[in-house]
Amino acid sequence: MASTSMASLCSFPSSSPRPPLDLATVLLSVAPSPYRRRWSCRASSSRPGGTYDYRSSNPLHQPPELQFPLRLPEPNNSTSRLRIFSGTANPTLAQEIACYLGLELGRIKIKRFADGELYVQLQESVRGCDVFLVQPTCPPANENLMELLIMIDACRRASAKTITAVIPYFGYARADRKMQGRESIAAKLVANLITEAGAHRVLACDLHSGQSIGYFDIPVDHVYGQPVILDYLASKTICPNDVVVVSPDVGGVARARAFAKKLSDAPLAIVDKRRLGHNQAEVMNLIGDVRGKVAVMVDDMIDTAGTMSKGAELLHREGAKAVYACSTHAVLSPPAVERLSGGLFQEVIITNSVPVPPRQQFRQLTVLSVANLLGETIWRVHDDCSVSSIFQ
Repeated sequence: MASTSMASLCSFPSSSPRPPLDLATVLLSVAPSPYRRRWSCRASSSRPGGTYDYRSSNPLHQPPELQFPLRLPEPNNSTSRLRIFSGTANPTLAQEIACYLGLELGRIKIKRFADGELYVQLQESVRGCDVFLVQPTCPPANENLMELLIMIDACRRASAKTITAVIPYFGYARADRKMQGRESIAAKLVANLITEAGAHRVLACDLHSGQSIGYFDIPVDHVYGQPVILDYLASKTICPNDVVVVSPDVGGVARARAFAKKLSDAPLAIVDKRRLGHNQAEVMNLIGDVRGKVAVMVDDMIDTAGTMSKGAELLHREGAKAVYACSTHAVLSPPAVERLSGGLFQEVIITNSVPVPPRQQFRQLTVLSVANLLGETIWRVHDDCSVSSIFQ
């Protein structure tokens, strides 16, 4: 038997060219069987099931044609990345907002230690989610503000995609400018605190002055409670020709004018007052005619009700047959309840942007909910839709 050398085994005849090497063939020939991988994806392919197995009978069969980019199917429910959490300031409003959106409130643990310090822990994952924190900074303002800041920090450290501070009532909004020397501008300070805590956006309702929006270095969606109050007034049997809208001070003329325009273009009157000090007001005179009319006083908030009550006294002296008080935020610091329930007002119409405890409720008080308004705004922010179109 003729001996065969190693060189002759590794050589090819000159008449027969060397076949080209196929990478898949080489890899399959040298790779151990445990490392042969099964390829699969959810992309469409010409083969049923969209899979290719290197262990098939035809190892040189090419994988199915892929469609890039390869992505897992998106869930049909777009609210899967929307989370609503509530602080302790107004949980009832937060629950109403969640109900409007068809969601459950997020689980969160908030407690106070014996020394007054706050502890916040999210009880569910918010990684990659759009988080909305509902927390008005109403009295006690400092407690609720600090709670909001810690909630924002907890969401930021939990890798939330975006954090929106939903502030139905923005405390310190009245400290928006310097009236005297050596005063602080607390509204700007609070805006900086919220921004530095990690909020990406703020959703506020009826700020005391529009200039407060400029204090934030992040986007601010400013909504108004007027549509809620206007819808309620439209349901009452008041002749439109008998209504006059009254601004309780010169600073609220723009707000009252916009309200009057939407209230059947009602006439406007202005109460001119001179403020003697903080939470103290003295009415001087009335600009406009209210004799025989139903006066609707419009303001953004009622604190001690000094402005409202003194304005109502003046309107009755000028011949108004009924006075309604309308306000978005009812802080109701003492002695507001006594002043509002003393018989000067036919009805006091407010919203639930600030919770009203049972001890502060009285016969003339009507509380409207802004949950649908805030819920619709939250959905539009989450869905990248226009917010201003709500009020058009």
